Amino acid sequence: MDFSLIAQTFETLRITPPSKLVLLEARTLSSAHVPPYPPDMPVLLIGVESRELAVHLKNVLLTTYPPDHVVHTVDQGKMKEERLEELGEEDYSETACWFIPSLGEGTSFESFAEIIAHLRAPNGCPWDREQTHESLRKHLLEESYETIAAIDSGDFTSMREEFGDLLLQIVLQAQIANEEGRFNVNQVIHGIHTKIVRRHPHVFGDLKLEGVEGVLANWEKLKEKERGKKKDGKGSLDGVPVALPALSQAQEYQDRAARVGFDWPEIDGVLDKVKEEIEEIKDAETNFELASEIGDLFFALVNVARWKNVDAESALRGTNKRFKQRFGYVEQEAKKDGRNLSDLTLEEMDVLWNEAKKQGT
Repeated sequence: MDFSLIAQTFETLRITPPSKLVLLEARTLSSAHVPPYPPDMPVLLIGVESRELAVHLKNVLLTTYPPDHVVHTVDQGKMKEERLEELGEEDYSETACWFIPSLGEGTSFESFAEIIAHLRAPNGCPWDREQTHESLRKHLLEESYETIAAIDSGDFTSMREEFGDLLLQIVLQAQIANEEGRFNVNQVIHGIHTKIVRRHPHVFGDLKLEGVEGVLANWEKLKEKERGKKKDGKGSLDGVPVALPALSQAQEYQDRAARVGFDWPEIDGVLDKVKEEIEEIKDAETNFELASEIGDLFFALVNVARWKNVDAESALRGTNKRFKQRFGYVEQEAKKDGRNLSDLTLEEMDVLWNEAKKQGT
């Protein structure tokens, strides 16, 4: 790295080199998709040697920085301030450098991990300090459901907030484990990084696969090999969390079984199974038999959803939401007439229900 170029760059910028600075040769980002450094630190990219490289760097930076983030370009003793979205529109020399100011405090994963560690420190928060893996379990579950609700709502502001709340739970759990000498958050990240690379040989290796079906089939083969190495006696379905909602659990069981060939050859067999389960419900003689047959019908319907590439859990949640909205409409219309729901006949309720459907509720 040319340290004289670095000194000349800051002289041209007329600023003192910051106490914390990320120094990178620009060409090391030529295959990057996101900036490989914490954005809450200022960065100096050295050797933005071509327009092609500049355009690529701009696109990488735009994944993290806003379009109006100011970047200082220094080339051949001249300095220019440009909005990030405007970069890459001119030629550059081999000595061209970009100085990218910090995105701001609290914008990196590292700074977030520090905040969580501070909460657990002796001078931190009493509530956070007394938490354990077990006491936080319910919060992790609640935040997971709230995140799903935000996704279902399509409200991206809510999604961003709930993803943050969920991340808090994960990093807090990792911090507790670190204090106990079990593992730290970097090991968590390294573990999932290694697993992703290992399970995507068609992306990070030379394996050729055809389409999504080929990817999923190979994925299951890789996981089967991993289970064999562990020698813990667990089968293909043992990795599905028992705490999953029943519809999600059923669909995941069916997905995993199908990946190893345990599936109907055509959807007609699945639809026939639904009809068969309905008849068995009619024939059930005891409450136990009835409950079992209704469960079998749910399972068969989930299989229909799977064949049609529909997420069963999301589908039912959508129906629940529509039912709530339409029933609420019926209730509000009754109130407008000064009546209670119980005062309406079924026919009157049905009329209001159809009104709600026409309004798209």
